Amino acid sequence: MSDKNIMVCVTQQKTCERLILNGYNAIENENDKLFVIHVVNENDYFLYNSNDGEALEYLFDVSKKVGADLTVTRSKDVIKAIEEFAREKNITNIIMGASPDGQELENHNIALKIKKALPNVDFTII
Repeated sequence: MSDKNIMVCVTQQKTCERLILNGYNAIENENDKLFVIHVVNENDYFLYNSNDGEALEYLFDVSKKVGADLTVTRSKDVIKAIEEFAREKNITNIIMGASPDGQELENHNIALKIKKALPNVDFTII
């Protein structure tokens, strides 16, 4: 079994804790690495209300507890930023939340685009 580099994509919501814990549970040996990333669209307000900052701080703490780094980055192209991060870290597994309307991978627009760019990466939509 080869080592895994697991990337969990989160938004600035406390509910994303379940995604981070799912990523942590996917770790099978001490060489597996867990990365948590939040990409903010440059055109969107970042932390436009105090709850966003609180939620991000919470997710940072959750990430730290499971030994993961939380990377927060801004980009004009969220999908491209996720792809670049995945390539840079040699990501083998990506965990994402279902889109707001509960779509699975077949209908999950962002995941589909990333999957097309990173065909060898295993995707889990939760």
